[in-house]
Amino acid sequence: MVTDRVSTEAQGPRDDVVLWEVADGVATVTLNRPGSRNAINGAMGRRLPEVLAEMDARDDVGAMVLTGADPAFCAGVDLKEWGGGEDLGEPDDARGPYRGPFPPRTTLLIGAVNGPAVTGGLELALGCDLLVASERARFADTHARVGVIPGWGLTVMLCQSVGVRRAREMSATGNYVSAEVALAWGLVNHVVPHEELLPFARTLALGAVHNDRAAVSEMLRIYDAVADTTVAEAWEIEAAASRAWEGDGFDLAEIEHRRTGIVERGRDQLRT
Repeated sequence: MVTDRVSTEAQGPRDDVVLWEVADGVATVTLNRPGSRNAINGAMGRRLPEVLAEMDARDDVGAMVLTGADPAFCAGVDLKEWGGGEDLGEPDDARGPYRGPFPPRTTLLIGAVNGPAVTGGLELALGCDLLVASERARFADTHARVGVIPGWGLTVMLCQSVGVRRAREMSATGNYVSAEVALAWGLVNHVVPHEELLPFARTLALGAVHNDRAAVSEMLRIYDAVADTTVAEAWEIEAAASRAWEGDGFDLAEIEHRRTGIVERGRDQLRT
């Protein structure tokens, strides 16, 4: 189980391309090339998966938040470096090929989109489990404008988020979508004032931290599994997972212990 932490732990000099800190069970990971609108160069392409894997493996991390150093979330691949032959990192590691832009994980990942998320940056956002957008956020797929084809799952994840017709519109036109339209289309979960973005995202993350971590991880696994199959098979996947979860070692006494906390939390939320 994840316990509360009152201290904040940070790593690395402030000019690292990926920053991280852990506080109260939440890891905040920040893309840190603001002068290049957090475009993904070789160093960032290699370091970001490492940091996410490190945070995912920590016992004191129950949720992660991914954001960018203002003014952008991520402008996509650094075309200057890519055009010069720079290796931007392959989506693969010892656990097998990535599905999407990130290595496999079991920890909730919340995207806090603080500004434009474009092309590869849009793929990073789509690779998160849920998204909170600043009012300054903008989203665009400019792969076709550049003349390249996505390789981090955009054509899969964007369809799942907004539907195939809107995904086609974004990819064929390269037009930007505002935060408000992204909310209406189902691309993001929430839109908040810019200064409230990280506090709001961390509040959502704390909701996961205070739940049973293994249960959250299993729910995320099930959502991934049912998204890949038919509705009929999805029913069977959930039923099988539920039976396995309630097998040997399932502690009914612990369920009763948690019930009181759940009731109190519900009362608090209804008062606000």
